Amino acid sequence: MNPTPKSSRAAASLAALHPTRRTTLAAIGTALAAPWVAARASTAIAGGRPVTLVVSYPAGGGADLMARILAPRLSEALGQSVVVENKPGASGQLAAAAVARATPDGTSLLLDASSFAVNPSLYPKLPYDSNTAFVPLAVLATFPNVLVCHPGFEAKSVQDVIAKAKAQPDAVAYASSGNGSAQHLAGALFEERTGVKLSHIPYRGGGPAMNDVMGGQVPLFFANVASSLGHIQAGKLRPLAVTSTLRARSLPNVPTMAEVGVKDFEVLEWNPLLAPAALPADTRKLLVAAIRKALADPEVLGRIRALGGDAFADATQASAGKFIQAQQAQWAKVIRERKIVAG
Repeated sequence: MNPTPKSSRAAASLAALHPTRRTTLAAIGTALAAPWVAARASTAIAGGRPVTLVVSYPAGGGADLMARILAPRLSEALGQSVVVENKPGASGQLAAAAVARATPDGTSLLLDASSFAVNPSLYPKLPYDSNTAFVPLAVLATFPNVLVCHPGFEAKSVQDVIAKAKAQPDAVAYASSGNGSAQHLAGALFEERTGVKLSHIPYRGGGPAMNDVMGGQVPLFFANVASSLGHIQAGKLRPLAVTSTLRARSLPNVPTMAEVGVKDFEVLEWNPLLAPAALPADTRKLLVAAIRKALADPEVLGRIRALGGDAFADATQASAGKFIQAQQAQWAKVIRERKIVAG
């Protein structure tokens, strides 16, 4: 038998070593990856379980739109799934109560509307304490309203409305989506700031109210810019003034209330994002950072602005809680002084 050539013996030796090398390299790779995997797991919310945005209003509304704009980018920022769950009812109380009772691990968050600041004064008893049951994470965006009228209404400006209302108290009517609604409160604040008396016509929902304004049954309505913009552009509604301190991007030729002589009048619709009060500080920090990153995304900003709104003015979200408290104080005063009740 011929002896095995040296080259063959060397190849056999190398081949014999390959399994060991592969095992060793795999072990080294696992050891190197372990800290990264552990670090990622430690920074995930509740170990990477899905985060649910519990929306206080039905699908298709303003709060729902904000949730669906935010969710994909928030998911990317967190590195885990973010889902939207609509839980409408009782002016946001059902969703708020559910989140207040949820495990405070960051997986159940409340995405509400400006009614969150109104409800404590409007309802004698809530199934939670707005001031102690939640920790604010952010105010996502603010949206102005716009005072609109039927195109055939004789008043051509806000000052014309004021003059007509002063000459004939209760002769000028405005529609709302119900007692205690954002539109009702806007009308009550307008009365307070201008010293006039309007006739309030409550409807069951903003859609029917706007339809009757377009039909000429009621002359005035404090409409959401996003929902009324198409009707304004089509000539079915005539805008008189926006309720923000700055003109709306989508209605650059429409003056603010301050510009037409109504001082200290600001009515905004806005969307807070809140967690159960016992949320750990490190989890809150992770969520706020992810929300900030999501809101800074150009696509998110573009979609908010297309709806007539703006991202919350404080990108750090440090003042979100103070903003919510200020809104609660403002509407508590209006509700108390104007003796507004839900219904």
